[in-house]
Amino acid sequence: MTKLNELTATEAARRIAAREITAEALVAACLERIRDRDPTVKAWAHLDPERALAAARARDSATAKGGLGLLHGVPVGIKDIFATADYPTEMGSPIYKGNRTRADSAPVGLLRAAGAVILGKTVTTEFAATTPNQTCNPHNPGHTPGGSSSGSAAGVGDRMMPAALGTQTAGSVIRPAAFCGAVGFKPSYGTVNRTGVMSESESLDTIGWITRSVDDIALVGAVLMGRPAVDRRSLDRAPRIGLCRTHLWTEAAPETVEAFEDMAARLAGAGARISEVKWPASFTAMAEAHWRVLAFEFVRALAWEWNNHRDLMSAKLIATCEIGLAHPFEAYCADLRHAMACRAEYAALVADYDALLVPSAMGEAPAGTATGDPRFQSLWTFMHVPALTLPTHRGPKGLPVGTQFVGKFHADEALLAVGRWVEAKIGHAWTRG
Repeated sequence: MTKLNELTATEAARRIAAREITAEALVAACLERIRDRDPTVKAWAHLDPERALAAARARDSATAKGGLGLLHGVPVGIKDIFATADYPTEMGSPIYKGNRTRADSAPVGLLRAAGAVILGKTVTTEFAATTPNQTCNPHNPGHTPGGSSSGSAAGVGDRMMPAALGTQTAGSVIRPAAFCGAVGFKPSYGTVNRTGVMSESESLDTIGWITRSVDDIALVGAVLMGRPAVDRRSLDRAPRIGLCRTHLWTEAAPETVEAFEDMAARLAGAGARISEVKWPASFTAMAEAHWRVLAFEFVRALAWEWNNHRDLMSAKLIATCEIGLAHPFEAYCADLRHAMACRAEYAALVADYDALLVPSAMGEAPAGTATGDPRFQSLWTFMHVPALTLPTHRGPKGLPVGTQFVGKFHADEALLAVGRWVEAKIGHAWTRG
């Protein structure tokens, strides 16, 4: 029998609405898991069990009245760069220790309006950049959970909660979800309002989320994107999948190569129409251009912190800011033009496919605290297109290895339909045990 803390968000919402379980019992089960596991995983920056249980009881009191929101009673973790009226928002930095805001960020406000229970704030790297904080990989604490949505991915991967918010400016949703054995989704750029969320790069920052199934991704997305109902369509035919190895293929670890090739074979065996996609030469420079754009915009987003509290910034963050300051405005504009040209070329490239199959990450989560190489994710962040990772394989050290699918700009539901088809035909190797 599935324990309450192991339910998907979709199943939890259904069972609460049907009065088969209570929100309080669900939140209590999640808190029990956190008590048992978080001394090792360290996924939480701020947790108030009594506040969460009180919110759950309030949801239970409203259940009988009907008119329930899509996430009524479902506990959700919030990356600690989203403003929350009832928890500190410290952004992984000592500069903001104890920082309080009067209002929720827009995504958190939408979650509450949909009936979600805000379970607490999850650990982020420093200002959602590359300097790690305390979180460990839930499947081996000697390995990284990835970043910057470290606590969100580790918490969902360890079954502490069914869903959590994250952000992606380079690879901060897809990579940690892949490392922690969860489903991760980065929607098309600009589809979720970012008011009240720490800004890193205005032209790249994207709200994403981490869950246990593609239906969960759609459920949270319906709330955050303002869709009137959850669209759970799957494909009525086998999908057309392009195999896209990218120019980074030679740098992929053996487990990533094996997962990619195995998934391609499984997709073909299930009836998908598979063909190789030639990587355009113009795309090869994207990873470097992405990093320069991010650094240029990041140091300007941190103008106050840079000018007043540089002594409290990590050496890694200072180095990133210095890169941004040294990058000339004309070169920055040239990088943005390059991105626009690549997006136009990508639209033509993917026109005949339902999705592209691409690596989720370089390999398994590496040992140590470094959060991993983001380039297999930053390519698609720079493109502004939706990306979905599924926990489909295991690596040689027994850690999760994800499979990533990317779609067409503003065709997020079409990508999720592909994801449902893959779940139905192939499943999640990681969750099969």
